[in-house]
Amino acid sequence: MLIEFIEIRNFRKLKSCRIDFSDQKTVFVGANNCGKTSAMDALITFLKVPDNLQTRDITLSNWTELNKIGTEWIESDAQNELSILKWADLLPQLDVWLNVPADETYHVAQLIPTLDWPGGRLGVRFRFQPKDIEKLYSDFKVAYKAAQTVIEKSKSEQKPISIKLWPKTLADFLEKRLHSHFAISPYLLDVARIEDVDADGIARPQQLVPEALPLEKDPFKGLIRIDVINAQRGFSDASSYSEEKIHSAGSLTSQLKSYYGKHLDPSEHPELKDLEALQAIDDAQRSFDEKLSISFQSSINELEKLNYPGFGGNPKIRLSTKLNAIDGLNHKASIQFSLLTSGNLSADEFAPTLPEKYNGLGYQNLISMVFRLISFRDAWMQVGKKSRVDTTATNEPEFEPLHLVLIEEPEAYLHAQVQQVFIRKAYELLRAHNSLKGDSFFKTQLIVSTHSSHIAHEIDFTSLRYFKRIAPREGCVATSTVVNLSTTFGTQTDSKRFAIRYIKTTHCDLFFADAVIIVEGAVERMLIPRFIESSYKELSSCYIALLEIGGRHANKLQPLLENLGIVTLIVTDLDSMNPGDKNKKVIPEKGKGYHSGNTTLSAWLPGKTLLDELMAPELSKVCGNHPIRIAYQCPITTRMKNDVIDVEIIPYTFEIALAFKNVKLFKSLDGGGMIGSFRKAAKEKLAKDANEKFYKALKGKKKAEFALDLLFQKDPAALEVPEYIAEGLEWLCDKLKPETL
Repeated sequence: MLIEFIEIRNFRKLKSCRIDFSDQKTVFVGANNCGKTSAMDALITFLKVPDNLQTRDITLSNWTELNKIGTEWIESDAQNELSILKWADLLPQLDVWLNVPADETYHVAQLIPTLDWPGGRLGVRFRFQPKDIEKLYSDFKVAYKAAQTVIEKSKSEQKPISIKLWPKTLADFLEKRLHSHFAISPYLLDVARIEDVDADGIARPQQLVPEALPLEKDPFKGLIRIDVINAQRGFSDASSYSEEKIHSAGSLTSQLKSYYGKHLDPSEHPELKDLEALQAIDDAQRSFDEKLSISFQSSINELEKLNYPGFGGNPKIRLSTKLNAIDGLNHKASIQFSLLTSGNLSADEFAPTLPEKYNGLGYQNLISMVFRLISFRDAWMQVGKKSRVDTTATNEPEFEPLHLVLIEEPEAYLHAQVQQVFIRKAYELLRAHNSLKGDSFFKTQLIVSTHSSHIAHEIDFTSLRYFKRIAPREGCVATSTVVNLSTTFGTQTDSKRFAIRYIKTTHCDLFFADAVIIVEGAVERMLIPRFIESSYKELSSCYIALLEIGGRHANKLQPLLENLGIVTLIVTDLDSMNPGDKNKKVIPEKGKGYHSGNTTLSAWLPGKTLLDELMAPELSKVCGNHPIRIAYQCPITTRMKNDVIDVEIIPYTFEIALAFKNVKLFKSLDGGGMIGSFRKAAKEKLAKDANEKFYKALKGKKKAEFALDLLFQKDPAALEVPEYIAEGLEWLCDKLKPETL
C-alpha cells in the first residue's frame, strides 16, 4: 500500500494543486515563497496535529467570500440557507489517494466503497468545516449584535467611539473562535470521479454529494504511521526539547535518552540479558547509600539535638538513593565526542573529549537527523522494549503497513557534501530492518522539502516535484501549482536525456531560482552578472540562475523550461552563414539570403532561419504563453571617424556588439591576444572595416581570456550594455517585479 497522490485545496498559497508521490522518495523543490512549506504543513496539520490549523492558513483571497457569508447572516434573520455547500469551496481540505493491492484489502476494510471492490485506488478527504453551522450562525450574530448595541448606546449617550468593536466581520469573529466552531472531518471519495489536472496544472478535486456523512473514526489510525523532522530543530537551546512537540527535536542527549527509555531500558520488562545490568545498578545504589549515611551522620546528629525526631513516634531520617540507568543521560555532558584519532589509553589516563555543545552545528544536525530516522524506524517496527508494551487485545504487536516520513529542509547547517550523503542514505536508514528488506509488505515513503540544489542533484529527477508560482490576478493572491517532473523527464527522448545530463553535470540551481538566464559562452557568463550589478539593481535582489550552454543546445531545454514556467531569458548569437557557399560562416548582412546556424533561433524562438526575417523589428521574441524571451544581435547604427553618415551593422557575436557599444573604451585597452586585436579594430576609421576586423579577431582566440583581461583592466560598471541584452534585461526586470512573484 502506498500514497499515490494528494490534492490540497484552499491552504495558504495552494489554492488547488495535486502532488504525485513517488514510491520511495519525493522531494519538493522550487523558489522561495512557492508553497513547499505550505504543502508540508498541510500534511502535518491534516494528518498529525489538526489543532494547528489557523485562520491564516485559509487562502487569503477566500476571506472576501467568507465575509460575504457573514454579511448575509447579519442582514438576514432567515436560517433556511444555512448550508455547508457555501463553505465547501472556500475552506482548506486535503485529499489522500491510496493505491492498495487486492491482497491488502483487509487493512482498509472500513474504507472499501463496495463489496466487489477489486483493489487499487481509495480516497479520503480531510475537510476543515463547521462543527454545527446553526450554532456558528447564532454565536456570530449574538456577538455582532452585542457589539452594535454598545456602539448605538454610546451614540445615544453622546459618547460616540471611533473604534470598531469585535467582531467587525466573520473573519474577525473566527480569529478568536475558530476551533470552537470548526474541526477537520474525514470523508470517503469516489474513485470513479477523479479528474485530471487542467492545462494550467490546477487540480479539480471532486465535489462531495450533499448527503455525504463524515467517517466516525480516523481512517488512517493503524494504517499509516507519520513521523516528522521539522526545519526548526532547536540545537542552540537544550531546554526547547519536548517529545510531544512536532517542531522541536532538542539536543542529541535528549534524543538518546528518549530512545533508551523506549527501546533499551533494562528495568522495563526485564529479560535474562538485562539482569547483569540491573545487578550492577543495585550494587552501586547500596554502596552509595552507605557513603551517604556516613557523610550526613553529623548533620543528622545536629537535628537530633533540636529534639527531632523527638517524641510521638516521628520517623527517623534515613538517606536512600534511587538509581536508574537512564539517569546517566540526564546531564548536558552525557554525550561526549572523542578527540583521539589513534592509540589507546589506560584506565587511569585522561581521555580528551568534549560535550556535544562544543561540536559544530553541522555534525549535531547530521547525527540528530540520522538518529531520529533510526528512532522512527525502530518505533514503527517496535524494536526492543517497545514491542512488549504497544500491543493489541490479542497481545500481538500492531504494525502500520505504511510509514510516511516528512523532513523539512534537511540542509540546515550541513555543507554540500554532507547534504548529498544524507539524502542518499536517509531512505536506506528507514529501511534497515530485517522486516523491511526486499519486496516487503511494509512500505516507507519519504517526503523532503528543500532549498538545496545539492540535494536535488542527488535525487532522480522523476522524484522531484516543482512548485510553480502563479502571478496574482485581480482580487486574488499569488498561488502555486505543482509540476510532476516524472512526466517531464519520464520518456527518455534525446532532448530529455540531454537536459538531465546537462543539469546533473552543472547544477540544479534553476529549480530554486526566480529566473534563469541562459548564455552562449564564457564571456556572457562573466559579464552579464556585472551588467546586472551595475545597471539593473532590481535584479540583484532576485535569485537568478545563470546557465552556460551553446546556442545549438539551448532549445533542448525547451520542454523543461516551459513545463516549469520559470521566467527565462536566452542570450544567444546569430551564427550567420551563407547557404550558397556550403554554409560558410559570414559577417551578418541583410538582403543576401544568409541564414542563422543557431538551432535555438530556427527550431524554438523565434522559429525563423532566414537572417532577414530574424531582423524584422515586428518579430516577437517571446515564447507564446510562457515567460521565456530570447535576445540575439540585431542591427545597430554607429559612426566611426571617417564615416560620413551613420552606418548600420549587425554584430556576429556578443563580443563584437560589446566592442561597438564601447569603442572609446576598447581603444584604451592594453595587451595582446584577442584584446590586442580588438583594440586595433576599434581604431579603424570606417565602421565596416572595424566590423570585419572584429570578426577576424574572433577566429582561433580564447574568449574566456578576453573576458578576464577586460575585467582586469576595466571596472565592469564602465561598460555600456549592448542594446539586445539591455532589452532582454529590461524585460526580465518587468517580469520579476515583486507583485508578480
